[in-house]
Amino acid sequence: MWHTLPAEVPLVAGKAVRHGGNRLGNSRCDLEWVQWLPEERTDEQGRFFTVIASNSPSASRTGSSLTRMHMPLDQVAFLLDFDGTLVDIAPTPESVIVAPELKDVLRRLRDATGNALAIISGRSVDQIDAFLGDIPFAVAGEHGIAIRHRPGGPIQRAALPSVPSEWVREAQELVASFPGTRLERKIGGFVLHYRGAPEAQAELRRAAEAWVKPEGDKFHIQAAKMAWEIRPAGVDKGYAVSLLMEDAPFAGRKPVFVGDDVTDEDAIKAAIRLGGTGFRIPIDFPTPAVLRAWLSSLVPVGEKTIAAGTEA
Repeated sequence: MWHTLPAEVPLVAGKAVRHGGNRLGNSRCDLEWVQWLPEERTDEQGRFFTVIASNSPSASRTGSSLTRMHMPLDQVAFLLDFDGTLVDIAPTPESVIVAPELKDVLRRLRDATGNALAIISGRSVDQIDAFLGDIPFAVAGEHGIAIRHRPGGPIQRAALPSVPSEWVREAQELVASFPGTRLERKIGGFVLHYRGAPEAQAELRRAAEAWVKPEGDKFHIQAAKMAWEIRPAGVDKGYAVSLLMEDAPFAGRKPVFVGDDVTDEDAIKAAIRLGGTGFRIPIDFPTPAVLRAWLSSLVPVGEKTIAAGTEA
């Protein structure tokens, strides 16, 4: 099983190194990695990211083979990405399909974990609500910029620098010159989509760098699936994981984050840093469908609901 490499992981060449930060649960939980091997890998778009593996037999399995024995539901919290993780990638953000059975699985998972279920997405909180309603207990949108800690609660927004209006104007002109590209406005930034025009990737990147570089460390360019996002520096999905894990019903549990893109790497690192773990599609789960099946296996239909603090 592969996991993103947190900076603090000790590496000793030729020796087994124990790192308790990824151990989930109690004596019944055998998820313990004993040797970390850093390796640069590339995703489907050729972008580099760092992963780590273990030579421990208990860790060398795919995510879908893990059971509730490894992740006691009264001890973990699930923080899940949406697009490409829970649902399959669609041609446009509006055309994704949320199967009824997924909603049922998430309801059962929320009940079984005592409400410790959150969605952390690049979408807005309102968009996640439109797809999932009140199923997740907490929702973090816009890569952590907007966080709602509980159903019906206020949306907490991070303090953000203002996006220069000339960037937006120039971005509008740029996408107009490349049919198939699209500009998506977000609070605190915007996204340049090139799924419909892959040949525009390099030109959009050059434009983004020209905007961001003079601003120093206020903004950064986040690679996404067939898109470049200009967003505030220092606020990301890892930030969202850390904030959500501070409060009930997440506090005191081990975070389990699942994502599918480089935008999820910060969240995986945060989950590991907080004593939990992280998975990434397609490395640990081949497809969203496999992940959905695995989540369903943790909370079988017809099983008595598990109350917070107890386990079936």
